[in-house]
Amino acid sequence: MTRKSLLYSMRIGVITAVFSAGYLCGTVTQHNANAGLDEFGGDLMKKAADSGGALGSAAQLGTTITDMEKHISGLQKNLETIKKVKSMIGG
Repeated sequence: MTRKSLLYSMRIGVITAVFSAGYLCGTVTQHNANAGLDEFGGDLMKKAADSGGALGSAAQLGTTITDMEKHISGLQKNLETIKKVKSMIGG
């Protein structure tokens, strides 16, 4: 091998190693998705909901769904409490 081809081979090897290490690190770490409106500007979403149009309608739908999820979570907690009390009573 000539010196030039050896240099190119080493360069390709280094680039391949760096890419492989980056790909491995990217696939090993876990990325969590979080769709909380409070973190992404809940005030901004409320202003968009008041603006009207297609964006306003979508923003209203998003805030409504978020509110519904909060209420359902509260109801599920209450239902679990009722089940515990019912089992303690013997029903």
